Amino acid sequence: MNEPVRVLQVFAGMNRGGAENMIMNLYRNIDRSKVQFDFIVHTYDKCSFDKEIEELGGRIYRVPRYNGKNHFSYKKAWVDFFEKHPEYIILHGHIRSTASIYLRIAKRFDLITIIHSHSTASRGNGVEKLIKNIMQIPIRYISDYFLACSDEAGKWLFGKKVVNKNNYMLLKNAINLDKYLFDNVKRNELRKVMNLENKLVIGHVGSFTDPKNHKFLINLFYEVQKRKEAELILIGDGNLRESMEMYIKKLNLEKKVRIIGEVSNVNDYLNAMDIFVFPSFFEGLGLSVIEAQSNGLKCLISNGIPNEVVVTDLVTKLSLEESVEIWVKKLLIVATELKYDRQKYSEIVSSKGYDILEVSSILEKFYEDLLNKRV
Repeated sequence: MNEPVRVLQVFAGMNRGGAENMIMNLYRNIDRSKVQFDFIVHTYDKCSFDKEIEELGGRIYRVPRYNGKNHFSYKKAWVDFFEKHPEYIILHGHIRSTASIYLRIAKRFDLITIIHSHSTASRGNGVEKLIKNIMQIPIRYISDYFLACSDEAGKWLFGKKVVNKNNYMLLKNAINLDKYLFDNVKRNELRKVMNLENKLVIGHVGSFTDPKNHKFLINLFYEVQKRKEAELILIGDGNLRESMEMYIKKLNLEKKVRIIGEVSNVNDYLNAMDIFVFPSFFEGLGLSVIEAQSNGLKCLISNGIPNEVVVTDLVTKLSLEESVEIWVKKLLIVATELKYDRQKYSEIVSSKGYDILEVSSILEKFYEDLLNKRV
């Protein structure tokens, strides 16, 4: 029996996040007798998905996080890796800040290189964004192939010319649709356990990081709960969690805002929600919004999110330039509209190309075609 081709996936770390959730969804559903994923991460800390990766047969390798001062040792770590591991043929990069470095080195060792865009803006302060934006320019001239979660994300990282070339591919952030199918029994059970009955339950799924705009969301909820008996469920973790917990306490909202943290059963909490609010400054796509729509959950999202995320009539977009008061009014209107069949939306999302079984097959064929071209 032939061994599967091992594709090297490059990440900062494998904690729960949009890109990480996307690759794990694919990893779980791809035919691992044909394609196996291994990972290079830029951290020595244990991450949320490490155990599952190893259980699925993946290997995890570690290189230092790039900080500028370690430029030469960072390059050496990559050179040393490829010298020790000549078995790799395909490298699939998901971290762009240092992609111009590791892609060049991978090509020196004759690997087929792929770079994947998951965003439409840079994180960090002004200087950090400037450095990242400068470092990402050469990517479009180095990589062999270009993937993106949305065409907007592709144009932002690679430029319009690349998006129109044959070596560019839109790979949708697909999900396990059966998992996110609305379940009214589970909804009632969880709402009872969490004492959410007869309350407007507002939900959000996203890391506690700057792009997710949690402070705006908390301010929005502060105004909503003045008008209606409501609770806010926040799912996720991140470096801003502690400061947001302090802000919640400052507003005396501790009894009305629940921070769940990182969980593997986001779908259960979506069942319990009445409306999903996603006010990000920017997103590559917004995978959480796809999950919410599959669950038949009404969504109020910012205009910083690509239009490609709107795959059903459940989504209402609003500008972040609008006042909190406008957001409150819109939220209450959307959340209190007539009841509807939440179960039907999973099929609609599937018809838009977000079924993980379909997309994992597309990626599998993509890798196989690359190998056939090499042969």
